[in-house]
Amino acid sequence: MTDLVGHFLLFGGLAIGFLMVPLLLGRLLRPRLPTPEKDAIYECGEPAIGSSYIQFDLRFYVVALLFIIFDVEVAFFFPWAAVYGSAMQLADTRITDESRQVLSERLLSAEPGSLNPSQVISADAAARIGFVGFMDILVFFGVLLVGFAYVWKRGDLDWIRALSKRSAQAADQTSIARVPAGASGQPATVQG
Repeated sequence: MTDLVGHFLLFGGLAIGFLMVPLLLGRLLRPRLPTPEKDAIYECGEPAIGSSYIQFDLRFYVVALLFIIFDVEVAFFFPWAAVYGSAMQLADTRITDESRQVLSERLLSAEPGSLNPSQVISADAAARIGFVGFMDILVFFGVLLVGFAYVWKRGDLDWIRALSKRSAQAADQTSIARVPAGASGQPATVQG
């Protein structure tokens, strides 16, 4: 136990040292020549205009959040692909018994040579594992597609959603207000 604590303390001390030494060397060796241009606040190379306390458009946040959600979900495909690929290799009836043993050990995360012949995964069992895995990923992908369709239908992926709806409504209201009513009560045609 003390050996483990010693290793943690050694590792923590080295980490702090590797962080502090370059910072202290930079502080001691770099020149300090402040100018108004160097001390000015800027964002992405542009000078700051106005107050920093402005309303932030939530579309940036929503798009970033949606990207993270779907990006993390897609990352789950990689471990599935590794297991599915191993199962499909085992489902091949043409591989040798030695190869089947090695692939079974890899799929089951067993030590090399630890599986006896009755524990080796057969081609039929591997095909069933592959089929179930494929159905699982179809359900997973279906849930992702439903979520994507919901987000798309809701309009969260439309960057100028609010502006386009407002301008369309304003255009409809102004066109209705400009058309004078005819003698029969029907809108008259506008000649231009």
